[in-house]
Amino acid sequence: MPFQIIRNDITTMKVEAIVNSAHPEPIIGGGTDAQIHKKAGPKLLKARQKIGPIAPGTAHITPGFDLEARYVIHTVGPVWQGGTQGEEPLLRRCYEASLELAHRKRCQSVAIPLISSGAFGFPKDRALDAAIVAISAFLHRHEMMVYLVVFDRDAYRLSDALFHDVASYISENYAQERLRRSPAASRDLYRRACAPGMTAPCVQEEACALPMPCATMGSKDLKELLAQTDAGFTDTLLRLIDRSGKKDAEVYKRANISRQHFSKIRKDPAYQPTKPTALAFALALELDLEQTRDLIGRAGFALTTSSKFDVIVMYFISQKRYDLFEINTTLFEFDQPLLGA
Repeated sequence: MPFQIIRNDITTMKVEAIVNSAHPEPIIGGGTDAQIHKKAGPKLLKARQKIGPIAPGTAHITPGFDLEARYVIHTVGPVWQGGTQGEEPLLRRCYEASLELAHRKRCQSVAIPLISSGAFGFPKDRALDAAIVAISAFLHRHEMMVYLVVFDRDAYRLSDALFHDVASYISENYAQERLRRSPAASRDLYRRACAPGMTAPCVQEEACALPMPCATMGSKDLKELLAQTDAGFTDTLLRLIDRSGKKDAEVYKRANISRQHFSKIRKDPAYQPTKPTALAFALALELDLEQTRDLIGRAGFALTTSSKFDVIVMYFISQKRYDLFEINTTLFEFDQPLLGA
């Protein structure tokens, strides 16, 4: 199932399990730990005391009591000591242990905070990287809906290098395209869209810039055009998967799509995806820009530099960086929709 990053209060999440960034001793700590205990009620502390001390990188489970979630999974992250004491591998183990425990309890949905990024002092960009690496590795092996929950923008941060690279690319491509299209360019676009063999200027071309056949086409021309319609999105997607040599599961997991959703697509030749779903498959198949435009075009979509969402996706394709988890963390940072289902 997919992975999503959201801004929310983790105690309100309607999931089967939430992960608590707990104090190593059986007491109520600060931050997320305090919020979870307050919402769950006093029974949670009694259950936590039965566990006793928790070693960093391990996880233990209790009931959720008064929370929406059925379970609380308690894990203790490492305290940041400059990165020389194995903090990052230990932090990844927190996510791995928590998710494996949820999997053993047959949980289908889990919400996790950005562990160790608060009072334990872990740099937020490195904490985010550790979370993405661990969660994505788990989801390539298992089916589960995983939410990475951040309380506010201050709790979340991309690496400076990636943020500035993407911001520069947006500045270079997005702002320029927002200039109004010239009348000459509009006429040229319309001429290219009109029926073949049409020589007289169209009376509508001053006002129209749509890439569609001219309204003056005859019914015979339209029937011929429809008879030559290319394969739709589903047929094209399945053909690309076969050509890639990848298994279905590898593709839909890389696309951040659930098995159930992919099964629906496979069975429906007329399936109409959303744009984030269509682009997710293009990235999972590592298509270049031209191939991506062709695939999403079969679902009626286009890529344009007048959309910040499109520009960010084009940046990653142009860099041949196809990791959907990395792309979604960037889209989230720039307040854009996430890719996948």
